Amino acid sequence: MQNWTVSMLRQEVAKRSNMGTHSINLICAGKVLKDGDGSEKLCQLGIKNNSKILVTRVSLEEGNSLKEELMADEERNRRLARVKAAVTALSKRHADGSLPIEDFNLELEDQSGQKLHFSETDQHMEAFSLCNPKSIELVDNIPILQIDMVWCYFMLRDIAWLSVAGVRLEKAREGLEHAHGKDSSRFRLLQAGRSSELALYLRLELLEGVVAYHSGQFDKCRRFFDLCTSKILPLQVSDEALSTVMSMGFKEQDAKKALRMSNQDVESAINFLVEEKDKKAKKREDDIRRRNEIREQQRYGVTPLRKAVDLQRLKELISVGFDKELAAEALRRNENDTQKALDDLTNPETNTAIQRDIESKKRKRQRQKDEATIEQLVSMGFERSRVVEAVQAGGSMDQAMQQLLTQSSSNPTDPANSTISPGLIPTNNEGMGEDHMSNDSDVGGPSTSKIEQRDAEMEDEIADEIAKGDALTDYDIEVTKEGEAINEYLALLDSVGSSEKASSQ
Repeated sequence: MQNWTVSMLRQEVAKRSNMGTHSINLICAGKVLKDGDGSEKLCQLGIKNNSKILVTRVSLEEGNSLKEELMADEERNRRLARVKAAVTALSKRHADGSLPIEDFNLELEDQSGQKLHFSETDQHMEAFSLCNPKSIELVDNIPILQIDMVWCYFMLRDIAWLSVAGVRLEKAREGLEHAHGKDSSRFRLLQAGRSSELALYLRLELLEGVVAYHSGQFDKCRRFFDLCTSKILPLQVSDEALSTVMSMGFKEQDAKKALRMSNQDVESAINFLVEEKDKKAKKREDDIRRRNEIREQQRYGVTPLRKAVDLQRLKELISVGFDKELAAEALRRNENDTQKALDDLTNPETNTAIQRDIESKKRKRQRQKDEATIEQLVSMGFERSRVVEAVQAGGSMDQAMQQLLTQSSSNPTDPANSTISPGLIPTNNEGMGEDHMSNDSDVGGPSTSKIEQRDAEMEDEIADEIAKGDALTDYDIEVTKEGEAINEYLALLDSVGSSEKASSQ
């Protein structure tokens, strides 16, 4: 039985008991045995010879419910694995100067929304603990992550993680003080005096109070909840203030966020929303500019070490009078070394060789483009010799197609024209890019020439979700759950106090 799995054991029990596998529950050492992916052996689960396994029979409805729960668990585990792999891939994207696969990349911002410049090593570290501590102190991502994890423990009501929760919260408070300054002085300076961090600290102190309560430190717990009580009042949005801000044309969710972060000051909240609107507009402009830069870099190809052409150094060479395409190729060849590129550009022989190489690449890309156009038009049913003639006549794919269609209409009896399917004709050059540099792997094409297996769907989903946020997204907390928890634990503290008084009498 060493090679048996849970699924095999369940089938054997079903066979001997004349029951369906979905109606059988297997329990060992207080744990329900799940089939999983079917590869895990019983011995790997700690089940040995002579181990006792409790077999129970559940109703058909319960069996189906159990099956659905197991399937949901498996789907959740698969999704978590996909998320982890996608996040790891995203963290490495464009981190070493290589060209992005898509026309975007990820960047970190500080609490004021300014972009942070990390070293190449720190930028793609998978574990925060391996990064330079000075770099980590610039951001509050790790402290917030610690708080989020303990909040998950709390929402699951899992006190088994109590000791771990205490350690995480200590690290969170220490990290926030590094990032925000003592008493959040640095953070508030960046936020023009607003208390944008109030809800985050409310959650932190609530969780610290919960840990203290379950550790039997009731006095410490009450101090934390007294702090929570004082913080939650300014976070309760009044209907009057909300109505006033919304009357200025802002959405309810945005108005609530602004009021919570502005201590219910309507004027400050409106100013905050106007500033955020301007920041988002500027960010859109920056994103468009960066996207265009990446597309430009893709046209130039990559260096021998697969780095993108440095556009700032390219501008420097252009400013002294060199042709843009020529300067880009010189930088590409020389790993973005400006001096070496300058030497090549000022050397007549090397300069001429670079120009010849550029022309050769252009001809090769044009030939590849023409061949791709020919194959696509032939696949639509046009006769090959006519397609070749139309493409060689020059012009875009649309022009070649128009010429072929004109010929077809002028000679409708030609059998070569009878197989053309209008539904296969693309519009706006669908499926055909203008620049086929990415297919030219031997002439310094972009990094896409080396395609890695990626979960593009999950990466795009995560990237889209990240793009929706801003520098203050993690601080925008609805405090309804926190308010309920404060009332619950204050009642528990009162109950403890009453019990202590009763026992002392």
